[in-house]
Amino acid sequence: MKYKRTIGCICGGLLLGAFLYWQNDGLMLTKMTYHGDIPEGFDGYKILQVADLQNKVFGKNQEPILRKIEQSAPDIIVLTGDLLDRNRTDVDAAMEFIKEIVNFAPVYFVSGNHEHQSGEWERLSDEMVEAGVTILNNGKSIIQRKGDTITLLGLADKRVNQHYDKILHTLMAGQEDSFNILLSHRPELFETYVAEGVDLVFTGHAHGGQIRIPFLKQGIFAPHQGFFPQYTEGMHEKGGTVMVVSRGLGNSTFPIRMFNRPELIELILRMEQE
Repeated sequence: MKYKRTIGCICGGLLLGAFLYWQNDGLMLTKMTYHGDIPEGFDGYKILQVADLQNKVFGKNQEPILRKIEQSAPDIIVLTGDLLDRNRTDVDAAMEFIKEIVNFAPVYFVSGNHEHQSGEWERLSDEMVEAGVTILNNGKSIIQRKGDTITLLGLADKRVNQHYDKILHTLMAGQEDSFNILLSHRPELFETYVAEGVDLVFTGHAHGGQIRIPFLKQGIFAPHQGFFPQYTEGMHEKGGTVMVVSRGLGNSTFPIRMFNRPELIELILRMEQE
């Protein structure tokens, strides 16, 4: 009987370990479609979002991530912060990943809190620019396609951006007739994005609520939202603004995900059908 219990415990432990590994390393490509008043030239435009890698390594040299990005064949790649982790900062590893993904599509980046908390933001930003990344901290970029344009905006993380609301207001000035996309680390600032009339926002930071309650689509905890947070994954719409929240890829202080597999997001822009 004791032998059977021991075997049962070992098997149970192995199954639990396999489940936890799958939950934390079973990378997903989540596909979404945005229907809106986009310029005709951008109908079918594909955006791939990378969020909250936190210096995590998938497979050998990030091959699972790189393979999914290559298969997606995006028009642009957007990184919404926390490429680094303040607890195990490795700029060299982060840059190895960056130097690979710039070969797939133009890359745009905004900082998260961990970049600034790591003490390595200046080095990272310099090396990313040298590698060909466009950093949009409190800036904008005009993207052209088939004779049409959209405006890509970016906010530096709130940790170093105390007046983010005023900066966003300035960035949005004169954008009334332009379709605009905002990159920002923080989903909890959704009401600010709505108030400024942003069309589409990409965010992360919430890590999917870390542990999710099965079937209820509810995360347990997210930074700066607390317990049972409102914005942890998926698409949220209010007042004409759509916000995409990525569950992200890595972990930080809390090392385990459950019912919350890491994800890349692939979003396609589509014109509304009349």
